[in-house]
Amino acid sequence: MSYIHGYDPETLREIVDPAECRDRLAEIGQQRSLPALLERVWLLKVLGDLDDALTLSEQAVRLARMSGTRKDLLRARILHASVQHWRGAYAAAEYELSTCADEAEGQGWNSIAAFALQHRGKTRYDAGDINGARADFKQTLFLRQEAGASDAELEPTMQCVEAADRKRHRSTIAS
Repeated sequence: MSYIHGYDPETLREIVDPAECRDRLAEIGQQRSLPALLERVWLLKVLGDLDDALTLSEQAVRLARMSGTRKDLLRARILHASVQHWRGAYAAAEYELSTCADEAEGQGWNSIAAFALQHRGKTRYDAGDINGARADFKQTLFLRQEAGASDAELEPTMQCVEAADRKRHRSTIAS
């Protein structure tokens, strides 16, 4: 079940039903598996509980490092960086997402690279680097198209490109 009901066209953040997310958090409870930890981090993040999300994301990275695959570790690091982004630590998030994207691309893991680039684009967008954000969103779109993503799967990324274009256009008019 997807808890994402869309994306805010200005902030690019997920639109969720907080009650559904809280119910799912209660259902997961204190499970310690990596997938459960990652899901808890994401749920806490979208609910705005960023301190707990950060603590759990650090635990998830440690668990993935000790017992997961390299792909697991990249996913955990990307989620950790997305929490940093939401906390306003843009430089730290961008650096982590860049290293994750580079490693994933180097391994030929295009879906993970696209995931990292999408988050880096959102980080850059919030940090005011609209051109960098747009470039990341375009690269994400390319990688996902190459992987055979459906139009529905491409839609959120296309919305990000459009949001960056709108913001870039508004800043051009303002100057």
